[in-house]
Amino acid sequence: MVEELQKLKQLVTSIRPLPEEDWEAFSSAWTRHVVKRKEPITLAGDVEDYLYFVVDGVQRVYYFDDQDREATLVFTYQPSFGGVLDSLMLQQPSRYYYETLTPSVFLRVPFLELQRFMQAMPAIESMIREGLSYNLSGLLERLVELQCYSSEERFRKLLQRSPHILQLVPHKYLANYLGIDPTNFSKLLNKVRI
Repeated sequence: MVEELQKLKQLVTSIRPLPEEDWEAFSSAWTRHVVKRKEPITLAGDVEDYLYFVVDGVQRVYYFDDQDREATLVFTYQPSFGGVLDSLMLQQPSRYYYETLTPSVFLRVPFLELQRFMQAMPAIESMIREGLSYNLSGLLERLVELQCYSSEERFRKLLQRSPHILQLVPHKYLANYLGIDPTNFSKLLNKVRI
């Protein structure tokens, strides 16, 4: 788990470096968690209990309504944080599902531990707040793309942001994420030079 914690430290440091004593305390609370392919991690209606750090694998957060419509909202893969963050931070029932698309390995920390660290160590609270702010900024950018860009523009933007995603995520989920019919997604794959 030493190597996995080192990857976590690299991500944390890229957001906001922590004093070494804060890092030592923070890193001691994380445990390893392994999940099989296509397994739910968080269900709608459950309160998210953990902040996840993705060590390996690909996951998605999605919404499913009472009319059988599904919307893929976010993909997570190494090295990133994962989980249903609004449910975690607000400690309210999730409106979303978090599932693995591939076998996945995580480090995870319980919310109560995370909250204790944020209350006791201002550097950790600042790092978490800054990380959430980056996530919010990315979601706002994605909303603009969904509302203002054509299918091809959304596809190109995704490839600019994450060129490797075509190899990581099944295309039916990418099409859903982009709000594109799967047939049109296939046409874009053939049309757009990657």
